[in-house]
Amino acid sequence: MALTERINMPKVEEFQQDLISWFEAEQRDLPWRKDNDPYKVWVSEIMLQQTRVETVIPYFQRFLEKFPTIESFAEADEESILKIWEGLGYYSRVRNLHSAIKEVVANYGGKVPDQKEEILKLKGVGPYTAGAVLSIAYGIPEPAVDGNVMRVLSRILLITEDIAVPASRKTFEACARALMFEPNPSYFNQALMELGALVCTPTSPACLLCPVQKHCSAFEKGVQDQLPVKTRKKNTRHDELVAIVLQNEKGEFLIRKRPGKGLLANLWEFPNIETRPVLEPYETLQDFLMTKYSVDAEVTPESFTMVHHVFTHLRWTISAFSGKVVNGRLEEDERIRFVTEEEMGELAFPVSHQKIWQAYKSHVKYERENER
Repeated sequence: MALTERINMPKVEEFQQDLISWFEAEQRDLPWRKDNDPYKVWVSEIMLQQTRVETVIPYFQRFLEKFPTIESFAEADEESILKIWEGLGYYSRVRNLHSAIKEVVANYGGKVPDQKEEILKLKGVGPYTAGAVLSIAYGIPEPAVDGNVMRVLSRILLITEDIAVPASRKTFEACARALMFEPNPSYFNQALMELGALVCTPTSPACLLCPVQKHCSAFEKGVQDQLPVKTRKKNTRHDELVAIVLQNEKGEFLIRKRPGKGLLANLWEFPNIETRPVLEPYETLQDFLMTKYSVDAEVTPESFTMVHHVFTHLRWTISAFSGKVVNGRLEEDERIRFVTEEEMGELAFPVSHQKIWQAYKSHVKYERENER
């Protein structure tokens, strides 16, 4: 079925004119709109990812004062680029941008590619960034679909696909392409973004002030507050754990295998348990070892490291302690046993417990050196 038959398309030319006229009159005076230099457009779009416009403005201005040309940025060292980005967060953005800019200087003579296939090869450049640079800097009718644009189009065209599902982006890109104002794709894309930022906001959209209200299917049906459809992220659970690297009299280490199903199934780990508010962490471990394994242990009062690990809907904070067996004999089985350091190297551990082990070895080395 054709796209125009599957969704509610407005009168395209009239929609384009109303949108562009509004943008020409109401667009914000932003420093990256002073000219269409592709380098500046690119920098601004990377800075604007997951960051408010008001926050980006001074960073953008300082950035261009320090690196006014694409060549000056390509030649910069990492320390200087991180310093200029300091406080903006998501530092992988500037590292990727720096790598991509160096590639442009090395392989494209300092000219940002004006072909979609070429610009998408650059590190950190996805469909949105490519569309923004191509349309704003080069006037190429390529859609630039971000969260703002998906929200606007979902309401105007009454699209009920879940925008949290990656596959839905193709629908929105197809819609943006079908609506594209080819004489001025720069203004068209920027107008959709501006409309989403100023008028067609996530909550309480200002429909009475909207320049394309008469084209909006969601407003006509009174469902603008129900769009876009977006699956809510589950709340991230935070577990605070204590773990122990416990040695017996032979110098072997106690490890256990995780359950065969569920998170990190069948991986080995150091014994650990959630913290208990009524006990100190080391006391929690002592009680746990005695209750669970009938092992009396001497546990150091201070942890030697703290490990943070994030899963999709779970976050771990693990405080790791060291200790030695004082009394008791563990009944070993296939899921709990003491092993040598060499044996441990042959077993699979989750990243969080690999970090604990590396921190433990560094801690032991440090203590030995201080004893000399």
